[in-house]
Amino acid sequence: MSQISAKAVKELRDKTGVGMMDCKKALDETGGDMQKAVEYLRKKGAALAAKRAEREAGEGVIVVKINDAADAGVIIELNCETDFVARGNDFTGFADAIAGVALEKGIDSVENMMGVSLGDNYGEEPVEDAIKTMTGKLGEKIELKRLCYTKTEGGLVAGYVHPGSKLGAMVELSAEKSAESVVFARDIAMQVAASAPIVVHRSVVPAEYIEKEKEIYRQQALSQGKPEQFVDKITTGRLEKYYQEVVLLEQAFIKDSNAKVQGVLDDFAKQHNMQVTVNSFIRYQLGE
Repeated sequence: MSQISAKAVKELRDKTGVGMMDCKKALDETGGDMQKAVEYLRKKGAALAAKRAEREAGEGVIVVKINDAADAGVIIELNCETDFVARGNDFTGFADAIAGVALEKGIDSVENMMGVSLGDNYGEEPVEDAIKTMTGKLGEKIELKRLCYTKTEGGLVAGYVHPGSKLGAMVELSAEKSAESVVFARDIAMQVAASAPIVVHRSVVPAEYIEKEKEIYRQQALSQGKPEQFVDKITTGRLEKYYQEVVLLEQAFIKDSNAKVQGVLDDFAKQHNMQVTVNSFIRYQLGE
């Protein structure tokens, strides 16, 4: 068997990102054939991915990307097994690449993302295979758990990722684009990330949620010995507090606890002479 040169090992490492010892073994096993060695490492990654399929991938990152026009964005959650890997450049770079391609091509689901190539940096492999290759490289289960793409017509899309990349949000607003409105939209995305609303307007809180909360408040009041004639009034009061917790427009604004989000929207609209409406939001927290 011919001696494998250090240059060949380095070339294979540069192509695949796999460790030097694994690259040398791949070249040894394939008689120094570079292409076969690449395939060998890919198959090894696929085998490891299958072996680790049942492992728990509870760590990872949230990535949000918004295009330059601020009219489209994507949010993803990419998982791995340990926080150590989640903080590494290989993993975060991979997550960033997936989000970037999803944004560029307007990919709207994990399923649709699986067949899309990430380009030269990942060997032109589709994401499904690139995940297996990355599993082989990092030695952990890698999973694209969820992905959401949003595009607006004539409005704004903004995003926010909390330091640590374990929590992020994306919002879509009807508003004219300006330097001020882009910053304001990001503040609303930060609000969503920090305060975890479930809906924009009170009118769309699911009826079953309301009934469940009312029953809880009613039973609490009765168990505290409150007179029956006051229970409904107490329940109504507590339900109002519930709305202030879960309805975005009724929440206290994170940058001014004395103001409600609706009031902040109204003030911004008046100050800048434009209509501003929050149409939708998406919030991802790692491991939800």
